[in-house]
Amino acid sequence: MFDKKIIFNLILIFSIFVLLVAYYVQYVLRHQPCNLCLLERIPYILAIIVTTISLFFKKFEKIYLVLLCIIFVSSTILSFYHFGIEQGLIKESLVCDINSQTNSLTKEDLLNELEKNNVSCKEVTFKIIGLSLATINTIISLLISSITIMLLIKYEKNK
Repeated sequence: MFDKKIIFNLILIFSIFVLLVAYYVQYVLRHQPCNLCLLERIPYILAIIVTTISLFFKKFEKIYLVLLCIIFVSSTILSFYHFGIEQGLIKESLVCDINSQTNSLTKEDLLNELEKNNVSCKEVTFKIIGLSLATINTIISLLISSITIMLLIKYEKNK
């Protein structure tokens, strides 16, 4: 199996790559993300922080591994939730529902909301090889979760 240091570096590089792709799709290709898409970036930002810190403070390797497990299991759950909304299996939540706040808005607030050009979490505005970004994120997060969980389970053996 791979060395933990190699895995941490790969997670760092891959997390940076995922965020660069997300920002490229948003700002260069002009596909507006929904609220869940924006939330799905947070685990990658956290992974970048944790793996970067792990490069400097190697003493707490097991803690970093536990944090990465939590981060990517959470990412898997969030992206699978988003996938379920896209597929119509789950109803949009308040995070996604762009019309949920319109009951209590003033005229000015309503105009401001309309200008924001919010995207529904159900809408798939961009696909890669026929898969939505939420689907791809579910697969990636599940894969990284599995790797980090296996490393954590085998941590004492590989120490």
